[in-house]
Amino acid sequence: MNIAIDGPAGAGKSTVAGKVASQLEYVYIDTGSMYRALAWAVHHNQLSIDDEQAVSELLQNNEIRLVRKAGQQHVYWNDTDVTAWIRTPEVSQYASIVASYGSVREQMLVLQRNLAKQGNVVMDGRDIGTHVLPDAEVKIFLTASIRERAERRWKELLAKGSQAQLADLEKEIEERDYRDMNREVAPLRQAEDAVLVDTTGISIDQVVEKILQICERMGESTQ
Repeated sequence: MNIAIDGPAGAGKSTVAGKVASQLEYVYIDTGSMYRALAWAVHHNQLSIDDEQAVSELLQNNEIRLVRKAGQQHVYWNDTDVTAWIRTPEVSQYASIVASYGSVREQMLVLQRNLAKQGNVVMDGRDIGTHVLPDAEVKIFLTASIRERAERRWKELLAKGSQAQLADLEKEIEERDYRDMNREVAPLRQAEDAVLVDTTGISIDQVVEKILQICERMGESTQ
């Protein structure tokens, strides 16, 4: 079966989805990293983030690849491994903007559905259950309070040696939530048949266990 995990920025989707995929021996597809790779390329090539046509053409003329190495997913822009560069606050803001462009999402939709055709995948993002894989057998909507999501991102940045203000991160996440939920194309929302999982105050392992239990119940109901 295919598993769709959606939710706002900082809810822990990537970490949780990767662990769920590993437990089930499924393929993990991080769609957010695909938008981040494009955002990095826009910044790297000094393109205007407000020029939708230029951003769309950049994606059309280049390749994004997801490669699993030593148990970790690596993101490539053509032959360049950009994994270490796509989690900065600046790239995060750019990613939210490029993801709002209809022409970009149309191209990404084709790429993501092609990746999912193999079946037995865990795919996470913001419109997977509602738009990319509406027929996924399991749909999860992962969320957490803005404060907790900001603290998680703050700790990640500190661990990498980056300086950041917690209040600034809270504001950025709140702004990104608004953009994601109010964009015209495939906005962030919980699918009607998705199970809500609030990760506030609980560990990653507890979240993973909850989702595995949901998958087990869903799997039994479809047999």
